[in-house]
Amino acid sequence: MREEVTLLEVSPRDGLQNEPGVLPTAAKLALIEDALAAGVRRIEVASFVHPKKVPQMADAEAVCAGLPAAPGVRYTGLVLNMRGLERALATGRLHEVGMVIPASDTFGMRNQGMDVDRALSVAEEVIARAREAGMGVQVTIAVAFGCPFEGEVPADRVIEMARRLAAAAPDELCLADTVGVGVPAQVLHLFPAIREALTVPLPLRAHFHNTRNTGIANAFAALQADVDVLDASIGGVGGCPFAPKATGNIPSEDLLYMLERMGIRTGVDLPGMMAAAERLAERLGRALPGLVSRAGGFPQPEAA
Repeated sequence: MREEVTLLEVSPRDGLQNEPGVLPTAAKLALIEDALAAGVRRIEVASFVHPKKVPQMADAEAVCAGLPAAPGVRYTGLVLNMRGLERALATGRLHEVGMVIPASDTFGMRNQGMDVDRALSVAEEVIARAREAGMGVQVTIAVAFGCPFEGEVPADRVIEMARRLAAAAPDELCLADTVGVGVPAQVLHLFPAIREALTVPLPLRAHFHNTRNTGIANAFAALQADVDVLDASIGGVGGCPFAPKATGNIPSEDLLYMLERMGIRTGVDLPGMMAAAERLAERLGRALPGLVSRAGGFPQPEAA
């Protein structure tokens, strides 16, 4: 098993997009600053989607304008099409953009108004334009482990999508369990199969939701499959507004606890992330799903 893994903190975007209310821009920036203070070096800060579709992300440009200068940190923004890419480029503050391509036609039509083939074509165009502009670009295959509308998603379809996307030369490829239905056996099959299918090596990332309490188990399986990057969200906030009951990203602090106890380096401070989760709970006015921020880290022996 690998000795080091990168954490991509997604709470400012995927974490907040499913909230019933809209967090003020200043509070979003405070969340980002909390993540930076804990040592996170890669953060998904916003998505450039239509504000009527996802009002929680309507202030994407304002968030980007307020991002603190942080050497060694990579800020990323989600885009769904060329219009989103141009908005992201115009901020001048992002290091990379991420594209999401659903693995089922029904989810794609409800989420982005495109079937799988059209979404793949758009992704190829966006990757080429981002490359031309000198912007990093990564792609995520959504509902790769199961779809809320179509049920099972054939592994062969996901592998073929990965092969086609890799041919467009993104910087990274991610598989997302968007609705939290995946199990470790799928993780241990899909990621190695994709590595074998690619003609050119490509860093792989995993995005798991803990909707059915399998997120941490899937993250462990991803480590066994030698995945390079794991997504997580402070406090476990998040979900997809276009999928029924798709709640709960992996809590960053819960994932960090497991990694730290296993001796796997992330460069992120667990107490700092626990404090960040506590502050986010205060800003949202409710308890968050994460457990470690409530239970505490590993017990320390009492002083004699």
